[in-house]
Amino acid sequence: MELLNIKNLDLAGKKVFIRCDFNVPMDEFGNISDDRRIRSALSTINYCLDHGCAVVLASHLGRPDGQVVAKYSLLPVARRIHHLLKREVALAQDVIGEDALSKAAALKSGEVLLLENLRYEEGETKNDAELSKKLASMADFYINDAFGVSHRAHSSVEGITHYFDNKHKAAGFLLQKEIEFLGKIIQNPVRPFAAIIGGSKVSGKLEALINLLPRVDKVLIGGGMAFTFLKKLGYDIGASLVEDDLLEEAGRVMQEATRLGVKFYLPVDVVAAEKFSEDAISKLVSVQEIPEGWMGLDIGPATVRLYREVLSDVQTVLWNGPMGVYEMDRFARGSNKIANFVADSYATTIVGGGDTADLVQRIGVDDEMTFISTGGGASLELLEGKILPGVASLMIEED
Repeated sequence: MELLNIKNLDLAGKKVFIRCDFNVPMDEFGNISDDRRIRSALSTINYCLDHGCAVVLASHLGRPDGQVVAKYSLLPVARRIHHLLKREVALAQDVIGEDALSKAAALKSGEVLLLENLRYEEGETKNDAELSKKLASMADFYINDAFGVSHRAHSSVEGITHYFDNKHKAAGFLLQKEIEFLGKIIQNPVRPFAAIIGGSKVSGKLEALINLLPRVDKVLIGGGMAFTFLKKLGYDIGASLVEDDLLEEAGRVMQEATRLGVKFYLPVDVVAAEKFSEDAISKLVSVQEIPEGWMGLDIGPATVRLYREVLSDVQTVLWNGPMGVYEMDRFARGSNKIANFVADSYATTIVGGGDTADLVQRIGVDDEMTFISTGGGASLELLEGKILPGVASLMIEED
């Protein structure tokens, strides 16, 4: 999958519309608690500024559902971009209203304008053609650098691309990098290649798992989704999270792994608790001995040792989903130990999904990973083998 490259565009002195993903977490006081997504966009923004461009930035934040909601304003984002770029960043008071259009029209070389929250406009999530056209009218070139929303057919992601020909649109550096790591490396990894798949539910990862099986050598399962597989194998899992309607699918996944010769690993012990709570009574048990009414909330030390051994010889690791309820310190140990081991390995390590990215950052090993994807749903859909709507129109057609 080769994308239209920003370096092939004649940007000098032109006006550029960059769709970014500034959907960053904020605390109760409206302060940005993690600006990784903003920092990830800087290389594309600076490239355009270095070429004398006037830059229009656009993003959504949260889910205001077509309404102007003060807590979802991009004002804190504008301030953070100003701090990082060390130059003025104007914030439009609207998206395609008089203020945005006039400020975009008056924008000069080297200046930066950030539109207000795209999802203040109801038409954004409906891929409204009129909204797409008005957004496109603000610039000479369109750059998509928002991998995190590229699986959405929205006006600023997919619709807008129809108003620019191939000489006037491209993928930004972040989007290029995401596609390269999650696309190309999965297609042609250095082996052995292991996938660590966790998180709460099988349903969210099923298609990705099915698509990965022919490509990987080993699969390690953790998190709540493990209990659907364990129940299918006949274990009494107590009150652990399970998707009974997917038991047969789980069985088919394990059968397919066996057919393909893929080693498929499940937890052998868990930290079980009486209830889903930080202060719950808990104990370490094997997966055969989960007490009635108790739930497994983390992988145990025997599983950690097993998984370390399994990963000891791999050359490529793809990790999507934590091994337990990592948000609670008592049930984060398994995830933390696996994260530290993966970070210390000599393998190419790719972290996909918001929770896993949050996990590795919390314990300070994010800089040790080869690549951390900025997209949750987008990375999963790419792993499922799908062509993302925001990427399709930026692909170079093969002869």
